[in-house]
Amino acid sequence: MSQSWYVLHSKPNREEFLYSQLCHRDIEVFYPRFHVEPVNPRARKSRPLFPGYLFVRVDLDEISLSSLLWVPGANQVVSFDHEPAKVPDDVIKTVEKQVARINARPKGEKPKLKHGDPVMIHGGPFEGYQAIFDTEIEGSERVRLLIKLLHTRQIRIQVPATMAKPQTA
Repeated sequence: MSQSWYVLHSKPNREEFLYSQLCHRDIEVFYPRFHVEPVNPRARKSRPLFPGYLFVRVDLDEISLSSLLWVPGANQVVSFDHEPAKVPDDVIKTVEKQVARINARPKGEKPKLKHGDPVMIHGGPFEGYQAIFDTEIEGSERVRLLIKLLHTRQIRIQVPATMAKPQTA
């Protein structure tokens, strides 16, 4: 058998610890995180893309499934019908590229919108709708907007920040 990527579920809030334990055991691990600017300077400077999950690349003939589960911080290997689910290499590469793209963006690049600003939605199922900017979703590239549908009260939606364009007068 050859090495394949598998998804390892960690115990609650133990992803960092599990990551260090796997690295210490020379197991290839991919723990996708993106950089955030916390309000509290002592808070974490990164957040996991998939909270509670890490990707490990192993040969299950060489490293048994039970030995992965005995790594401190590990909970279980994601399985279907009692068979560990393999993750294709191209999926891992795509996630790596997306995380690198998000982390490479300039820190000052924020939407120049304030709470209450009118915006026009460009793209997606709400394309062409007018909305009100509510807030930026911390640690992501998404914003929350207030939109009025069918003359009812405003509802909150989340869209990628690039879809919310300031409405020109």
